[in-house]
Amino acid sequence: MIVVSSEQAMKEFGQTIGASLRGGEVIELVGDVGAGKTTLVKGMAVGLMIDEDIQSPTYTINRLYTARDGITLAHYDFYRLGTAGIMADELNEVVKDSRTVTVIEWAGVVDTILPADTLRVTITATAEDERLVELTAGGDVSRRLHEAIS
Repeated sequence: MIVVSSEQAMKEFGQTIGASLRGGEVIELVGDVGAGKTTLVKGMAVGLMIDEDIQSPTYTINRLYTARDGITLAHYDFYRLGTAGIMADELNEVVKDSRTVTVIEWAGVVDTILPADTLRVTITATAEDERLVELTAGGDVSRRLHEAIS
């Protein structure tokens, strides 16, 4: 468990994650609306040396960003979907790409597609500015990432 005490601290934690990413990682973000999921991804983008403004893909479902070392950051948000439909097919391909880091918010509609080797990041608000972050690794790649950022 990691205690994050501000929005800036969440971005810094995300930056630590982003700096540790090599490509091929799948990260599921779990938390209520306003928990800090997109803020965390903004920090990851800094660690991945992405110079674009990171925006929540709530209305577009996904956004792709070019990162350092030929890595692509694929950011998905399935909040508005009851079923994933054709997006499930796309996601199924993306999570297998060794040059793509896949980050998914509201993954419930695609949980059968996510590989077992997924790092689950659960963010729980404990106060207005404080968050409790729990990391759960599902395999070797996500375990390596977990160890690198803990």
